[in-house]
Amino acid sequence: MDISFWDEIVTEGGAFYENGNEKDLLQILKDSGVNSIRLRLWNDPEAGYVNLERTLMTAAKIKAAGLHFLLDFHYSDYWADPQKQTKPKAWERLSFPELAEAVGVFTEQALTALKEQGTLPDMVQIGNEITPGMLWEEGKVGVPADVGTTRERWIGDEACDNDRQWTQLAKLIQAGVEAVRRVEDEDHKLEVMIHLDRGGDNGASRYVLDRLLERGVRFDVIGQSFYPWWHGTLEDLEANLKDLAVRYGKDLVVVETAYPWTLTPEDGLEFIVNAEDQLLAGCPATVEGQTRYLSELMAVIRRTPDGRGRGFHYWEPAWIPSKSEWSVGHANNWSNLTLFDFKGNRLDSLDVLRP
Repeated sequence: MDISFWDEIVTEGGAFYENGNEKDLLQILKDSGVNSIRLRLWNDPEAGYVNLERTLMTAAKIKAAGLHFLLDFHYSDYWADPQKQTKPKAWERLSFPELAEAVGVFTEQALTALKEQGTLPDMVQIGNEITPGMLWEEGKVGVPADVGTTRERWIGDEACDNDRQWTQLAKLIQAGVEAVRRVEDEDHKLEVMIHLDRGGDNGASRYVLDRLLERGVRFDVIGQSFYPWWHGTLEDLEANLKDLAVRYGKDLVVVETAYPWTLTPEDGLEFIVNAEDQLLAGCPATVEGQTRYLSELMAVIRRTPDGRGRGFHYWEPAWIPSKSEWSVGHANNWSNLTLFDFKGNRLDSLDVLRP
């Protein structure tokens, strides 16, 4: 589970419940069979959450609970995704060599702080959904998409599909990878993930991975986002995972996914998934439909050749409305895609994870 909003939600008055009793979110998730927690890290976020200081606090709770920890470096002060990969303000005027150095320094400093606290992550993402690159414009690339599943002909900028841009992106990623290797030690090896957003698009996935590997980027795990309303069917996902596992010989994680438990808004909420035609056949927007989706997703991952389907992270199971005024954590368009209802009550769909 990615519970990056947890800190903000509980600080601002939100809470989580099981059978009517308030409980610690991590305990609810662990008791339900969750064994890995993902956190995103922003450089200098304006709201004061999702920074290194707050990440250290949550990391301590994750490790105290005995859970696997995945840290997601966005290399931005705010969201980084296929629509935007904005450099941190402090890095805006850096030359390219200085920018690559900044990636290494920030990565090493963050991981060193976690190491000194005794809470090093087990796995690290160098960038978030970096199909079109990261740290634009220097690290921006263009990727031809499979129009049949993505509705897009190009991801990123077609004009940036050239050797110069791909080489710069590879150098930025490798700066982060090398920082990870400097911090890890014999007692604690860290796995490095490359995270794409093309769960149902094998052509685009291969296009990115081939160009990074050709330029010497070394990583351990391939991460994919898979949201059915954006990325195709479960059959598309299965075909992609099968090909990538055999082609690259690396483990795969569906590192972001979600599914709605309702389409009916409450208290003025507006949802990003709000129509029947966004759903998969046989998986209605109910708790039962959400459960079926998760069960079928898990079956797809388990069928990945050579046991390369490592698992998945749900995004964002606990992003419930929690504030009286709008903020990142309130009145969000994702609160029907959680594994808790609008009031923070655990949904029965979590039962699908129990061993």
